[in-house]
Amino acid sequence: MYHKLYKVVGFERQDNYTIAVWFDDGSRQVIDFEPVLHGEILGPLRDAVLFDQVAIDPIAHTLSWPNGADFDPETLRNWPDYQEELAAKAQSWVHIAAE
Repeated sequence: MYHKLYKVVGFERQDNYTIAVWFDDGSRQVIDFEPVLHGEILGPLRDAVLFDQVAIDPIAHTLSWPNGADFDPETLRNWPDYQEELAAKAQSWVHIAAE
């Protein structure tokens, strides 16, 4: 399977948990992260102060947060292809935590 290597080259915070992301191929995605912010790593990003600390990792060339949360740049670049699966997985973490 071929996995294109994209680099995040810029971003702009939008509303709440939404970020516009630019890639080295000239494309752009506007991503609402709220549906996937559950679980041990991504859940803490519901804290707006932590979420606002997003930065571009200089080595991985992706969005990253101080708590170690990040996403593969290819996932970000092709977010519409992954968003439902990621949101469903995140919801499973909610149910596991409630047990």
